[in-house]
Amino acid sequence: MTLISAEREKQDSAFDVWRIRQDFPILRQRVHGKQLVYLDNAATTQKPQAVIDALTSYYTTDNSNVHRGVHTLSERATKHFEAARSRMRRFLNATSDREIIFVRGVTEGINLVAQTWGRKNIGAGDEIVVSALEHHSNIVPWQMLCEETGAVLRVIPIDERGDLRLDEYERMLNDRTRFVSIIHVSNALGTINPVKAMIATAHKRGIKVLLDGAQSAPHMELDVQELDCDFFVMSGHKIYGPTGIGILYGKVALLEAMPPWQGGGDMILSVSFAKTTYNVLPYKFEAGTPDISGAIGLAAAIDYVESLGLNAIAQWEGNLLDYATSELSRIDRLKIIGTARKKASVVSFTLDGIHPHDIGTILDQEGIAIRTGHHCAQPVMECFGIPATARASFAFYNTKEEIDALVAGVRKVIEVFG
Repeated sequence: MTLISAEREKQDSAFDVWRIRQDFPILRQRVHGKQLVYLDNAATTQKPQAVIDALTSYYTTDNSNVHRGVHTLSERATKHFEAARSRMRRFLNATSDREIIFVRGVTEGINLVAQTWGRKNIGAGDEIVVSALEHHSNIVPWQMLCEETGAVLRVIPIDERGDLRLDEYERMLNDRTRFVSIIHVSNALGTINPVKAMIATAHKRGIKVLLDGAQSAPHMELDVQELDCDFFVMSGHKIYGPTGIGILYGKVALLEAMPPWQGGGDMILSVSFAKTTYNVLPYKFEAGTPDISGAIGLAAAIDYVESLGLNAIAQWEGNLLDYATSELSRIDRLKIIGTARKKASVVSFTLDGIHPHDIGTILDQEGIAIRTGHHCAQPVMECFGIPATARASFAFYNTKEEIDALVAGVRKVIEVFG
């Protein structure tokens, strides 16, 4: 045994995945008579009992609207809701709770920035920079803004490995560039982009930067002050929290200068037919009754994740990625799509002559859940000249035995289709 493999074995034994799996009731079930192997974590993650309990507790003891009532339930609900905001501020290391805006998820957060900061600061001939790795959620809002304002969308290319062409990125920035919106980790390929350096490069020219953290938040420690991003977005359901809740972080000065996006209750201080006075941060951007239970559940998810340790999670998932890459690479006709130098726990692949949807269907019969398709990243597929991939994505509750099941399942796919 080499020193490296011995060290990895030591780390594996320190991370008690079998105990952790007991915290996730959904993982105990069988699908088509087979033990569930859930490898679709880039789409959404499963929820620990602690999150389920937090949601149940809110609805059974504290259910009430926030910020408006003087009765006990409303005061308790408000306390828990605002505590969740503070919890997210600490998780991201933001400077103030005022920088944490509750949204439905990354998609809504990006649209909010595009329709407020973007409309106010971007005009005809200005340029917005995204990358060829983006999820549709970080393409379409900017296309819509460009159509409305006459701005131009520019795209950072990728190389054959799935890494960004940073030389092209630097050449792309110019006096007309107003905004850069980039994905931190590719959901389709797993590529981890060097975002800190990219943000610094943009800031030298006074260009603002939004970071899409949908796939980075579950897998690595984050510090928005160290990254120095101007905006950061993340989705709760990607990090073991409820669906329909997410975070938009923005620097206070930028948020203060942005107009409200939606009008209604809670985003106002006073309303008359003559004039409306808008509320202070963060409430200016939170019109209507928020997803109170979602925020509370998200805070519980963050507590759970941090109890395991993001560095320990990254190490475990890195070992899973290495093992899966090695084992899948042994299969004839299988090609891994995306071999970036730094990757998170995603393996996208194709099988020669077999459509990804057929791969997913056969694997489902074996109780194995993966994702097939273009993963809301059609431009990525176009870069590789393919319509779709099969994608296995790992979480800290996955095991090497589950990867063995995936490999056996892929071999069965080949047997079935010949």
